[in-house]
Amino acid sequence: MLVIYYMFIHIYYLWPTMSEERSLNFIEEIVEEDIRNGKNDGRVLTRFPPEPNGYLHIGHAKSICLNFGLAKKYNGKTNLRFDDTNPVTEDTEYVESIKADVRWLGFDWANELYASDYFDTIYGFALKLIEAGLAYVDDSTAEEIAAQKGTPTEPGVPNQYRSRSVAENLQLFAEMKDGKYPDGAKVLRAKVDLESPNMLMRDPIMYRIKHAHHHRTGDTWCIYPMYDFAHGQSDSIEQITHSICTLEFVPHRAMYDWFIEKLDIFPSHQYEFARLNMTYTVMSKRKLLQLVNEKMVDDWDDPRMPTISGLRRRGYTPHSIRDFCERIGVAKRENMIDVSLLEFCIREDLNKTAWRRMAVLDPVKCVITNFPEGQEEIHFGENNPEVEGGDGGRDIPFSREIWIEREDFMEVAPKKFFRLGPGLMVRLKNAYIIKCEDFVKDADGNITEIHCSYIPESRSGSDTSGINVKGTIHWVSVAHAKTAEVRLYDRLFKVEDPSNEDGDFKEYLNPDSLKVINAYVEPDMVTLATGKAVQFIRKGYFCLDKYSTADKLVFNRTVTLKDGWVKK
Repeated sequence: MLVIYYMFIHIYYLWPTMSEERSLNFIEEIVEEDIRNGKNDGRVLTRFPPEPNGYLHIGHAKSICLNFGLAKKYNGKTNLRFDDTNPVTEDTEYVESIKADVRWLGFDWANELYASDYFDTIYGFALKLIEAGLAYVDDSTAEEIAAQKGTPTEPGVPNQYRSRSVAENLQLFAEMKDGKYPDGAKVLRAKVDLESPNMLMRDPIMYRIKHAHHHRTGDTWCIYPMYDFAHGQSDSIEQITHSICTLEFVPHRAMYDWFIEKLDIFPSHQYEFARLNMTYTVMSKRKLLQLVNEKMVDDWDDPRMPTISGLRRRGYTPHSIRDFCERIGVAKRENMIDVSLLEFCIREDLNKTAWRRMAVLDPVKCVITNFPEGQEEIHFGENNPEVEGGDGGRDIPFSREIWIEREDFMEVAPKKFFRLGPGLMVRLKNAYIIKCEDFVKDADGNITEIHCSYIPESRSGSDTSGINVKGTIHWVSVAHAKTAEVRLYDRLFKVEDPSNEDGDFKEYLNPDSLKVINAYVEPDMVTLATGKAVQFIRKGYFCLDKYSTADKLVFNRTVTLKDGWVKK
């Protein structure tokens, strides 16, 4: 069954690259139809509009790739616009992190804009609707407004404030702006349809009072527009041709269109696609913020987090994330994407780019008894055999004592164990063939030292020994090895869909999502740059952590060489 599974995974994951051209997704079909019809003079202008209230995650990467990718494909442009209409949760830190993430993914924007740039204009739009009798100031509490809206099966009922005169509404709204009233005392509502089957159309709130310092406008404003009264109007001001958002905003589209129609402004239009849902993680900023605030993870860039900064620190590359977004495609229906597809994409990328290095994670000493004491040799190792010419190489010191993996030795070896055991031979990667002669145990029966002999004529690259062995193992010279802290990261949650389980989602955190060990690595590892990807031969892909120093190397595991969760 595992063979069938891997065959399916291989075909499914590679399918997008098996043909030179993939079919258009439904949004591309819309764009091409608009261009053919000369809509907006054939112009394509998209926008990526994050709220700066947290760090971007892999779900946002899908939206980034879609918006910027469309513009690039159709010779258009993309604006980066921050929907900063809620001063309580927004911060400049998040703005800067979002800009860094978009650039890291390989994209740049035509204009850097903010909804707060348009506060004066949006306020003017509100006055226009009041003057047209399409908006009113409501003194009701939030609970009263919710009750007056009715239910999906019962229409809403008007209150006494809905019939206020235009003059009174203009005066009250001006007083709201001037700070005369406390938070929650009044709101401005659109006068739409209290009997609409779409609950969002039942006189939605346009403005609320919020005496809070804004990260850009300071204390200039104490009333702030709601999302539905800022988003569409911002799109219109910028003359966005294709406003692309996720499916949860489908009910909002009617409100989007209503405001544009009543204000008689540029007719931007909203299109919805399925958001990214991925196994073994959560895609809610609110839940991710909980994990950070409650110290369940180190920070937003904890390598276990699905944030772009977390993935970057873990060793994921921009190419692998763009490839992932391309493979999952753009659909109209929600589905759950297996995280193994993301892992597949990074393996594919790092296999072609990561340098190969040897690291022993569970060491036991091996003494080459017939190698002269005090003698050292230098052997050569390619950086990456997948690259023509090997992408250069490095010198590997060899000496009488080496570290090998404990799992590469068995006192009583089964028939098909092609590594070390009494009387068994194996090749040391980039070095010699060795044969196990003896071993030493401690009082508890643990292997503490292995004694081997080497075949001088079997040196890699010039082997004249005529001896063939089936196994090759990695190693590190004891005299030259550097100690490194290795962080073995795994999936953050132990269930596929923690948000859909009973109880608190944090109950399903994987207790084994991080294991920290000390390992021995090749000495040239001290020269690696932060974030540099390496394959620890036979162990997985790793990268140098940002907190690593020459005195204390720290490596983060990006991904294992194979999908170890299949068997689980």
